[in-house]
Amino acid sequence: MNKWRRTVLGKITYKKWREDESRGEEVIVGPSDEVQETDNEIFTTTTARVPPGGAESTSTPQSNTFTVDDALEFIGFGKFQWKISLLTGLSWIADAMEMMILSILGPQMHCEWRLPSYEVAFITSVVFIGMGISSSIWGKISDNYGRKTGLIICMCWTLYYGLLSAFVPVYGWLLVLRGLVGFGIGGAPQAVTLYSEFLPVKARGICIMLIAGFWAIGAVFEVLLALLVMPTLGWRWLLGLSTLPMALFICLCNWLPESPRFDVLAGRREKAMLTLSRIAKDNGKSLPQGTLIAFKQNSRGRIQDLFSAQYWRTTLLLWFIWFGNAFSYYGIVLLTTELFQAGDSCRTTQGAKIEPSCSFECRYLTADDYRDLLWTTLAEFPGLLVIIVVIDRIGRKRSMALCFFMFSLCIVPLYACIGRLAITILIFIARASISGGYQVVFVYTPEVFPTETRALAMGTASAMARVGALITPFVAQVMLRTSTYLTLSVYCGCSLLAGGASLVLPIETLGRGLQEAGPDPEGGRRQETATTDN
Repeated sequence: MNKWRRTVLGKITYKKWREDESRGEEVIVGPSDEVQETDNEIFTTTTARVPPGGAESTSTPQSNTFTVDDALEFIGFGKFQWKISLLTGLSWIADAMEMMILSILGPQMHCEWRLPSYEVAFITSVVFIGMGISSSIWGKISDNYGRKTGLIICMCWTLYYGLLSAFVPVYGWLLVLRGLVGFGIGGAPQAVTLYSEFLPVKARGICIMLIAGFWAIGAVFEVLLALLVMPTLGWRWLLGLSTLPMALFICLCNWLPESPRFDVLAGRREKAMLTLSRIAKDNGKSLPQGTLIAFKQNSRGRIQDLFSAQYWRTTLLLWFIWFGNAFSYYGIVLLTTELFQAGDSCRTTQGAKIEPSCSFECRYLTADDYRDLLWTTLAEFPGLLVIIVVIDRIGRKRSMALCFFMFSLCIVPLYACIGRLAITILIFIARASISGGYQVVFVYTPEVFPTETRALAMGTASAMARVGALITPFVAQVMLRTSTYLTLSVYCGCSLLAGGASLVLPIETLGRGLQEAGPDPEGGRRQETATTDN
């Protein structure tokens, strides 16, 4: 039986003794969170050291234990990861469609139900209120009961209330049901948490960026669906048909395995081994020789761990970066339809109000509006391609900063009197930049936090993003009708600040393995066990 001991002297030191003392000892030192190295060595023991001249000095050392990280690196990327990419990608498509529908539903409600601009904005904001409330809750559920459990429940919830919202009779019920839809969507980022925990280190950055392509597919599909459905069947059918990816995900979710990293921390070593064996079989590989180390952690998903001495600065900076990403991303999505509906861009940028001359006058989105919306939505694909190229070259921090600064540069020309074509091109580049940056933060956040708090960290960061998304309709749809200059200045300033915050993050996670558990924030002893076969 292996026994582990921790000594806290600025760093964390683990010592391992074997029952046969003649085989010597091995000391492994794990760095603190602020050190730009991988922490997975804390739990990895693969070779026993034999003293020179000992009885076994002529034999070849053999691996006798391994961690989940070792197993995933040994198995590599293959057929299993492709299958789980498609399945988690369905939940990402569903999330994108529910978000994209907000920029289409607003103008329709303004015309059909004669809603003033602030009530139209509140239809969008109530979704983000629900998301903001639920994101941390879903993170807590995922850290305590499993990533798979949290993701399936949130998808079922969203499907149910998404279908009900297609039958709303009045404005009040629309707000209630869309708020409940938002509550369910708040758990969608756990798809990235789950997916990241099945990936080897070298493939993680690119793969999470590629799964972000499903978001772009969902956004494009929603615009195409609206172009086909809205002129004939109306917005109720659009709401109902937009739930199809969620329904498909729920039909296929029985195949979805639980994260072996979560199973290890939950003390379910046998279940983790079954999952790893399944991955190896699908990929046509074998598991490493030896026994899986089961590192049990009973206190998972504690909010105070995010504010330990090792993590508090990273947590606060990431919260603002997530806020800036969502504020800017959904802002440019909503600005797209508003600016296209404004008609005369010179009159708009010179400060004229966009509000119709008659309070009952409205303008439905036309086929031209949908086509331009489609072109700007397609910007997500080149944005992803550029980020895939640079994320593993310049690192996560610089990639995020680059995207924010490019977004700001594209906002500045909108101050001038420019035509519709120029507006479309600038919005295209701005959306490509901010969507790419949004996906980088989805890569960075799971990498920087350990498994014991990873889902909670994603949940709380996502909640801050929802705050930004909640505020942005009142800027893009209400403030814009008063002052275009002020509206553009708010978005430009926010993205510049978020770019600066990206550069001062204390840790670069490029090439860094996923941590299973962080250091004890209070310097005490954790309840940790290493389980092996007798």
